[in-house]
Amino acid sequence: MFGKIIYISDNTAHISIPEGTPVATNLMNMHVVFEDDNKKILGEVEDVSKEVIKVTFLGEITERGFIGGVIRKPTLEAKLRIINKDELAMLVGVPGKGRFSVGVSPLYDDYPIMANVNDMFSNHMAIFGNSGSGKSCGVARLLQNVFTDPALLPYKANFFIFDAYGEYHNSFRNINSINPNYNFKYYTTNKYDTMGEKLRIPLWLLDTEDLAILLNVTEHSQIPIVERMLKLVQIFALSSEMSTKYKNHLIAKAIMAILFTNQTSASKRNDIFAILETCSTNEFNMEAPVQGLGYVRKFRDCFIIDTAGNFTESILVTEYVTSFIDEALDKYEPTEINYYTLEDLEKALNFTLISEGLLRNDIAYASAITLKVRLHSLLISEYSQYFKVPEFITREKYIASLVTKDAHKAQIVNFNLEDVDDWFAKFVTKTFAKMLFNFAKSLNNRATIPFHIFLEEAHRYVQNDNDLYLLGYNIFERVAKEGRKYGVILDLISQRPVELSETVISQVSNFMIFKLTHPRDIDYVKKMLPNISADIVEKQKSLQPGTCVAFGPAFKIPMIIKMKMPDPAPQSSNCDIINTWTVHQ
Repeated sequence: MFGKIIYISDNTAHISIPEGTPVATNLMNMHVVFEDDNKKILGEVEDVSKEVIKVTFLGEITERGFIGGVIRKPTLEAKLRIINKDELAMLVGVPGKGRFSVGVSPLYDDYPIMANVNDMFSNHMAIFGNSGSGKSCGVARLLQNVFTDPALLPYKANFFIFDAYGEYHNSFRNINSINPNYNFKYYTTNKYDTMGEKLRIPLWLLDTEDLAILLNVTEHSQIPIVERMLKLVQIFALSSEMSTKYKNHLIAKAIMAILFTNQTSASKRNDIFAILETCSTNEFNMEAPVQGLGYVRKFRDCFIIDTAGNFTESILVTEYVTSFIDEALDKYEPTEINYYTLEDLEKALNFTLISEGLLRNDIAYASAITLKVRLHSLLISEYSQYFKVPEFITREKYIASLVTKDAHKAQIVNFNLEDVDDWFAKFVTKTFAKMLFNFAKSLNNRATIPFHIFLEEAHRYVQNDNDLYLLGYNIFERVAKEGRKYGVILDLISQRPVELSETVISQVSNFMIFKLTHPRDIDYVKKMLPNISADIVEKQKSLQPGTCVAFGPAFKIPMIIKMKMPDPAPQSSNCDIINTWTVHQ
């Protein structure tokens, strides 16, 4: 079948076909070995014509195993043959400690393809493919292979799946039947879904950056407002004498600032009453009694204006208000995190607006009122239910609760996000990614509790956002750059790689590419991945559903892998049109 090498150009050998020899139709993508001078060069058939076979060099087979890349190319006298089974096993792996089955090779009679667990799961991974190409089934099968392998026993695994369509529940809900020590936990955003726990996020575990994302902060001037709001809500959450004193101090300072402006008395009164409508205490409200010399006035009655345009009780008001001002309180900082609700957060924002004088600053007012409107809209929306946590819990205990089911360890945690809009789903994924990343960084022994974050429809969340401009970082980019050393691994599942953050993609090592057809996505993959060849791009165009091109540290060479259908399969199949159209008698 193989004749002499005609010539070698760059990384390709051109081999003649002896006259009269029938050309095998199944040679494409097969692996061949060049033998000469005591060396073996591995190649792959790239093109077949009537007269010439083109073979691309992949690496060298040595006594130590396969080494990618070719320094010494074969001579023109080298002999060429199809790879044998021993050499194939060297490339695709054999069953053994630390290895698991990924799928089979359709080129070699469904020969099993094994991957090293560390090489596969200690690196960021991307799974690309059109809708219907087999991405979801591939992900489900990959994890099912991990848990059904009796040699692995991943009791301490932590797989977090952020599921855009609620597909994966069906694939993993019975994982306990494989091994009683395996458990699947399911969180849902659907209030009518009775199969899982309702998603709940403790507000007090969110920091300035988290709230900035939640409230869609768009300007730097809004960040200090959020920071101040967080400080105040922690103080107010104490429900103590200190909390009350602090509130009175803020109201008093805001009122005094108004009294010393050049406004008319009527304008001052309107501003002071506006403050008390949103921020009030027992001592500071419209009906609070104010003790004069031998008489008592309601606070609202102290602002009656006389014929000269002055407040009739200006001295009484000044003495009453200043009695609550304690400058030492401005330096007070909360020392611990306390329980609070969205309602508490809104009150803290109202106090922030009066304490910073933002209501009288036209430029800052627009930014401030935008936050106020967004927070109130969140408070009265259905999304407020996701922050209704009944009691205080620390970050460590909250993370522990996520991976605990009925007092047992849950290895797979599925978040069904199909009932929330993209903006909230992005907030959820970023918040959990940051929480897990910060927790992993805080461990004394680095990377001792690995977390795998699977993001279905990752292009919705892992984008080139303005986080870098506003916050100084994007959490997905930070995890992509630093997560491996702490054991926080991203697994991106997407049908539109062109919409993903370039920084994140540049840090991904392992790829499983199912069929892609959109020209922009194909071009993007070619440009963004330095280790992908034109040949790999061409291969994926003709893939069957459930078959992918896989490459990266987990695979010695780029391989076409056919994955078995997961059992049970995710709920990702197409609608059965004929049966839904048919009228059943």
